[in-house]
Parts: sequence; structure tokens; C-alpha cells
Amino acid sequence: MALRIGLVQLAVTASKPDNLTHASRLIKEAVSGGARLVALPECFNSPYGTKYFPQYAEAIPGESTNHLAKLAAENKIFLIGGSIPEKEGDAFYNTCTVYGPDGSLIAKHRKVHLFDIDIPGKIRFQESEILSPGEKLTVFEASDCMIGVGICYDMRFAEMAQTYARAGCKLLVYPGAFNMTTGPAHWELLQRARALDNQVYFATVSPARDENASYVAWGHSTVVNPWGEVISKAGPEEKVIFADIDLNYLDEVRNQIPVTKQRRDHLYKIGGTCNESAEKAIC
Repeated sequence: MALRIGLVQLAVTASKPDNLTHASRLIKEAVSGGARLVALPECFNSPYGTKYFPQYAEAIPGESTNHLAKLAAENKIFLIGGSIPEKEGDAFYNTCTVYGPDGSLIAKHRKVHLFDIDIPGKIRFQESEILSPGEKLTVFEASDCMIGVGICYDMRFAEMAQTYARAGCKLLVYPGAFNMTTGPAHWELLQRARALDNQVYFATVSPARDENASYVAWGHSTVVNPWGEVISKAGPEEKVIFADIDLNYLDEVRNQIPVTKQRRDHLYKIGGTCNESAEKAIC
């Protein structure tokens, strides 16, 4: 039996209450389309930017996450709450919370790899100026499917997806907000690579594009299957997209090309010498 997921590519505004209300409506639209797992984008409750993180940050539980818990319970769904700026003590994090159909918090992921880039003449962004990194990977189970969670820049780190696959995950969900420089170049390419390398379903959820925002998101929320094919994709505009996560198909792919089974459990060697870093990262 397939698990239908709904990805909410939300048009985010500067009003947190409006964002929460708007998310509620689109989550219900996803549920009406048959989704049993719904995901929101990165920074769904606030504009994305280092100047906004302290202004919009809240504790967990707090206004936004209490709202998500209520929505999960009302709609009887698994809900991946995109991410919000979180404040704990003096530290700020980019954090995703996940809720079960009873509204309980079942997982919490703090963005591990902070978005620090500098492409001359195009974009400079330094999350580390405000945010602290998370230190743990995050998994949960929904309808017999183990799911791994990442946030945006986490996608660029192949070893993270490999670790999830080794832990038994068959679907990876990464809320994200690539921009107009990295989006057209790498957004789909990275997703297809992560899905193909690990023979998993890979889903990303972006905010809708707002050309007037200080940070313009690429959009194009996407789902890729274990064969590396894009099976669902939005454009730049606000939209809810759907995909069916077929675990039988995933098993077929893994049986046809048994990469997962053939991953070597003993030490990798380079030039005949044991490579300890490879052992720790892969074995």
C-alpha cells in the first residue's frame, strides 16, 4: 500500500499569523487530495533571512508549533512542519518539528549544515552569523515507512543521506529554500543524486517564489523516486503537489540493481591500506 504525501509550497509573508492561517488552509487542501503525510517548507512562518531569525524566533513548544500539533490532530495526519526559527536560551536554530495523527511531537530536527556561501557577484549568505547547528540526525516512522529529515543545505552532504538509508529510511524529506543562483543549477540535480545513490524516495518542499522578497526562493518543490526519476514537481508559484510512496516499487528497484545489498560491510581500502575515515563514514 502506498503512502500518499502532500507537499505545501506556501507563499510566505511577513505576517506570522497570516502564514499560520494560510498553512492551515493548504494543509486541508493536501488532506482533501488524499495525503496522509503533509510537509511544509523551510521557514514557513517567517521570511527567510538572518535579519528575520531573531525577530520571528520562538521556543518549542510555542505559537507556531502548537498550531502545527493542532492541525495534525484535527486532520489525523503526519505533519512535517517545514522549519521555523527556534530560540533556546541564547541560541537560535533552524528547526523542523514532526507531529503524529494524534498531535504529539514525534521528531525534532535542527539543521545540521548551516547555509554559508559566497558566490561573488551573485549571492552571499551566512546562516552561522545568527544560527547554531544541530548535532543529530532525525528519523521517524509513518505507515510502516521509515523517514529521514533534513533541512535545505543538509541536502548537499551525501553522507547524511547514506546514513539515513543505512538506518532503514525509504523516504527522505528536506524542507528547503534554494535561491535563484543555486536553485536552477543544483536543486533537482542534488535530489536525483541522493535518491539514486541510496535507492530511496526523496522529497523537497520550498516556499513559493516572491520576486519582491529580500531572499527570492527558487520554488519547484519536488519528489524523486528510487530510480532517480522526478515523479512530482511544482513550478515557482504557490501549489500543493502529491506523490505516492510505493514501498513495493522501492523493493523492486533494490532487487533489480542491488546496490544496497552489495554495500561492503568490511573496511574500504585505498592503495592497499585501511582507510579509517572511510570505515567510520561508510561501514
